[in-house]
Amino acid sequence: MDIREKMESLAAELLRYQEAYYVQGKSLISDVEYDGLFDELSRLEREHPEFADPNSPTQRVGSDLTSDFPEVKHTIPVLSLDKAYSVEEVLAFMSRCEEKGKEHLSFVEEEKIDGISMVLYYEDGSLVRAVTRGNGAVGNDVTANIRTISQVPLRLKEKVTLVVRGEVYLAKEDFLKFRDLDGAANPRNLAAGSVRRQKSSETAAVPLQIFVYEGFWENKEETPEDHIAILAKLKALGFRINPHLALFSSSREKSEKRLEAAGLEGRGYEFDDLGSYIREVTEKRSSLPYEIDGMVTKINELDVREEFGYTEHHPRWAIAYKFESPQAETTIEGITIQVGRTGRITPVAELSPVALGGSTVRRATLHNQEYIDDLEIAIGDRVSVVKRGDVIPAVEQVLEKNETGNTTYRIPSCCPCCGTELTAKGAHLYCPNPECPDQVLGRITFFASRECMDMESFGPKAVELLVSNGFVKDIPDLYTFDYATLLDRGIKGVGEKTVTQFRLAVEESRKRPFSAVLTSLGIPEVGKKGAEILIKGGFDDIDKLISAARAGDAAAFTAIPQIGPQTAALIINALNDKVLLERIEKLKSAGLQFHENRGENSLDQIFSGQVWCATGSFEHFNPRSLALAEIEKRGGRTTSSVTGKTTHLLLGKGGGSKRQTAEKLGVKLVSEEEFLEMISKGEVITESGHDENGQLSLF
Repeated sequence: MDIREKMESLAAELLRYQEAYYVQGKSLISDVEYDGLFDELSRLEREHPEFADPNSPTQRVGSDLTSDFPEVKHTIPVLSLDKAYSVEEVLAFMSRCEEKGKEHLSFVEEEKIDGISMVLYYEDGSLVRAVTRGNGAVGNDVTANIRTISQVPLRLKEKVTLVVRGEVYLAKEDFLKFRDLDGAANPRNLAAGSVRRQKSSETAAVPLQIFVYEGFWENKEETPEDHIAILAKLKALGFRINPHLALFSSSREKSEKRLEAAGLEGRGYEFDDLGSYIREVTEKRSSLPYEIDGMVTKINELDVREEFGYTEHHPRWAIAYKFESPQAETTIEGITIQVGRTGRITPVAELSPVALGGSTVRRATLHNQEYIDDLEIAIGDRVSVVKRGDVIPAVEQVLEKNETGNTTYRIPSCCPCCGTELTAKGAHLYCPNPECPDQVLGRITFFASRECMDMESFGPKAVELLVSNGFVKDIPDLYTFDYATLLDRGIKGVGEKTVTQFRLAVEESRKRPFSAVLTSLGIPEVGKKGAEILIKGGFDDIDKLISAARAGDAAAFTAIPQIGPQTAALIINALNDKVLLERIEKLKSAGLQFHENRGENSLDQIFSGQVWCATGSFEHFNPRSLALAEIEKRGGRTTSSVTGKTTHLLLGKGGGSKRQTAEKLGVKLVSEEEFLEMISKGEVITESGHDENGQLSLF
């Protein structure tokens, strides 16, 4: 056996022992024997660095080299979850899913670990990247630090390429031992700080742990049939799965058998048991060795998840039940008014500083006048404050009225920024003046933000400097202002470097694609995902959008499956606004991209609005995922099973039960020959007549 083979053999043996100890809780050899093998591999790696593997088990101890954390784009949706604060809300969510799914569903219930979301990327079975959640689209690469966590597999038992989501956390007992390390207020904060240590050897000193809960296979053919099967497969690959899970279906017996067949620990229930189960977990959570801040309910069936899809912020097939929000008592010292970029008025309580959920809270939202009236809130009142979703502070209740005679607060009738009389829209008040400085500031800040035009130098403070000095009064001014003027005015802190950065950011923003420009315009209900849906639905040019809006053609928008009448009306109304249209024309003149360039792979979207499934083997598409990819390129959606929403079934040789199901449902059957002819000619295939009503929020 040569040196490389010996090192590979030692590494494989040590990884097997680590998995047994840290994931399965078994000790296969003595500590002395393990240390001997570990030291031998370390020595060989020092002597032969050319053969050292970045995923060697010796990486568990980390390095003293200083690391930076470059930004990395995620390849999967890394979204947060919609929230519920009562069992009734969770039950209502399940009922809506059953009604929309039009079939018998099952639901998985999992603990919501209070830790740090982590995304693990594996290629051919080896860990290549570990990335924080970040903003959901881009996170920080913390691979070196995550390699130190013993429960993270460095190599999988199969050479698969997949992405895994998990939660890194610190046990309660370990937090008590290490909390003085950086003065962290709770286990989550200490885990977060440890994951971002500049030296991975410092991360290794903290006993971080991980549970994984989702897997995404690069090869769709390898994807397990449902969520329970995903967890079982992840466990088989060497990942650590939280055993405290439950499956709910039409009967307890059915749920128990499904878990048993998957080889998973867990408990099976029928739907009616959900309320009592959540209450049981809530009562016992304090006895757990780690912190949880809620429970997550997910649809088990993957094809239904695919049909439900996502909003811009969360999947439609899952919801997080949050335990009672952290609460504290304090006094309202004053009330200020915020004016948002859309003109919306939000009253904010200025509080006596109070510790709440691991941070100090000084401000809390009061939502609107109706909310203030309901609670009879006044300056000087003693109130309870909670963190909605454990994030946003809000005044929950008046505990004791003030002694100075202050009565229920009234929002002023005029904008506190520009003095314009406020108007009411629903429960909220708005400033109707589009030139209101606060609106201008918010609008430009939003436009230049990373999620929109990504003008790196134009942060909130830079935008405020430009607006407050009168240099920029609207978005197009960013492209016409002579930034050298800043030097002539002698503004403190602004030099040649700043001016150069501004100019560079402006030029780079002209290269941003139409999807980014469309998102940046701030059209109601059209966020990043909304822009993508509109473009994929045929609105690949701003003039097409404006033309449909001018004609009041709601049907042109609702023809896109994910857009409903309410969203269509909002888009039409926005694109008939004279101020927005003038802004668009000026931005066109500035050289921004108002047409989507789909590049050389641009294809007619002949399958738009259709839902396809494939069965059997194909002569020209091996594997058949290649055929599904052709459908998706042309605007169609694909699923792994035939349901009531499927419009077409692509038939290969040997197709079985899927064909029978399709025939019963009246789904159109398409042979491989017909399919080849259609994609070569760009011919539109007649739909089966099934209506896909799923409406996606585009906000």
